[in-house]
Amino acid sequence: MSTSHPAEASDTNTSSNDDHSSGTPNRRSKVWEHFEPELVEVDGALKAVCRYCGMKMASGKSGTNSLRNHIKDSCRKISADDRQRFIATIQKQPAGPFTFNPQISRELMITWCIRAEVAFNKFEDPSFSPWMTSLQPTFYCIGRQTIRNDCVRMYGRVKQTLASELQGLDSRICFTSDLWTSNQKLGYMCLTDHYVDANFALHKKIISFKALKYPHSGLAIEEAITRCMTEYGIKEKMFTITLDNASNNNTACDLLQESAKSDLMFGGQHLRVRCCAHILNLLVQDGMTIADATLEMIRDLIRHINSSPRRIQSFNEIAERESLSSKAGLVLDIPNRWNSTFDMIVEAVKYRSVLKRYAASNQEPFPSNDDWIKVEAIGDFLEAFEEATRAFSADRYPTAHTFLDNVLCIHEALKNSEMQANEAIQNLGRAMESKFSKYWDGNYNMTLVIATVLDPRKKMDFLEFFYQRLCNYFVDIETSMTSAREWMTKYFRKYEEIVRTNGVDLVCTTVSRGIMGSPVLAKRRMHQEFAHFRNQKRASNTQKSELDAYLEDEHVRDDENFEILSWWKTNKDKYPVLSTMARDFLAIPLSTVSSESAFSLSGRILSDNRSSMTPETLEALVCVKDWLYKLPGNELLSDCG
Repeated sequence: MSTSHPAEASDTNTSSNDDHSSGTPNRRSKVWEHFEPELVEVDGALKAVCRYCGMKMASGKSGTNSLRNHIKDSCRKISADDRQRFIATIQKQPAGPFTFNPQISRELMITWCIRAEVAFNKFEDPSFSPWMTSLQPTFYCIGRQTIRNDCVRMYGRVKQTLASELQGLDSRICFTSDLWTSNQKLGYMCLTDHYVDANFALHKKIISFKALKYPHSGLAIEEAITRCMTEYGIKEKMFTITLDNASNNNTACDLLQESAKSDLMFGGQHLRVRCCAHILNLLVQDGMTIADATLEMIRDLIRHINSSPRRIQSFNEIAERESLSSKAGLVLDIPNRWNSTFDMIVEAVKYRSVLKRYAASNQEPFPSNDDWIKVEAIGDFLEAFEEATRAFSADRYPTAHTFLDNVLCIHEALKNSEMQANEAIQNLGRAMESKFSKYWDGNYNMTLVIATVLDPRKKMDFLEFFYQRLCNYFVDIETSMTSAREWMTKYFRKYEEIVRTNGVDLVCTTVSRGIMGSPVLAKRRMHQEFAHFRNQKRASNTQKSELDAYLEDEHVRDDENFEILSWWKTNKDKYPVLSTMARDFLAIPLSTVSSESAFSLSGRILSDNRSSMTPETLEALVCVKDWLYKLPGNELLSDCG
């Protein structure tokens, strides 16, 4: 038999935690919002009733633990949204008394300001100080100049930490660099480092974003790069630098090679890596000049539709009748960005029937069926290059070992007989082949070739396959393979010296132990050690080098989930020299996209409303925001002691 009793509200807490409340329900606990306002008596005991499932639960000396667990985990009828909201409220409750620390609060404000790209003058908004006072009356609001100074100080503090980290690396560092012109008409140079740490994790950090005075000569670029590396104390760690094909970059690399010859491996013969995304863009742009005439009518029609909201609405009405999604606007390609042309073609082909109906109802010119066949063929042809661009532009996982793969795919696309049957593709392909021959017909940076060999799924076999597909003469295949073997051996010996210098024992040795115990045991141990010595001596006569053993071992099965850095981490003890090589060679970026991405960030920070910002402040904000995403928790916070 059950009897209802009003649930009494407790005006005082018998404990700081509602989990240890008295028998009277503590109505200030959030959990009571999910139970009926009145308790019911069941067999002489007062119980709370769940609003959702009606379950009756005790809430006496055990406090609200059982009630909270029921709503959080057990109740089957509570909605997922209500459950999540309840979990969020109990997670936000402080575990103990709260002590306000103004220094930590200020540091967190600076972190938020940088991460959210908040303009400094927002801190002097008339509404800001009252808002902060309502949250914490003792918090002192600071002005925009102080905020700016705090951001710059944070940059200097974290820069020192990063410099120590880079100096302590037991691997080399690869770099990318590019130039950008701001809305202040100032030139900036971004320098980004790429390296694989001892745990075989790939890292990427912007280490410099400095104004570069005009003219942007090769000498100016080289001086800026050298100055940055000297500031960080990492000049001797430079392995490669990835740059686009501008002539000033050629000069900069020549000067870098000359000035840092003693620090670079093999005098910097393989220092320069050409940006593959840039080469691919040049290659396709040459072909797109041939295809422009075929695409111009589609461009004109899209421009017409995008020119007014009424026309877009008319287009969307037709699209809905065709069971296609409506559009805020159609994709129109941008000059000198061929991948935007690919996106335009893909969308135009998808909405072909809609475009046709729209053109007919508005008396606009529309491509013929033959023209559409050409357009679709161009789209199919460009798809291979779109995939290669995405592969070249990745910077959050290793790409160096995929270089030859993608070059071969591009070569095959240019030679595809089915594609070449279309006249438009023939003309497009011929224009692209000349640029391919200029940059990629046997002219490969040897570090990228070796990176392919360091892929345990490919090794030397893929090189032979690759050269057989690309070389026209047998002698060229042999020459290319011989060069690859020679350089692989040279680099292996160089790294063998480095690993030995670092104290890693590369030769299996027998640990000598004192012969103790009875004479019988001593004699038996002596025979065992002699047998081991004899076997080791025989093995030394036919001992393979680590490189030979790796190349002769079975290839790893190709799997879409294969992670090359994880494989090398697992096998670092088996291949100590090659795993050290892998950390350097697999860190090489194939494009400058990682540096270019900083320009979109800097463009947002240096908006038209903040055009008076100094180059020093801009560098601090760009670099620290990049670092914020790479440091755990409160690592950026100063020691508030």
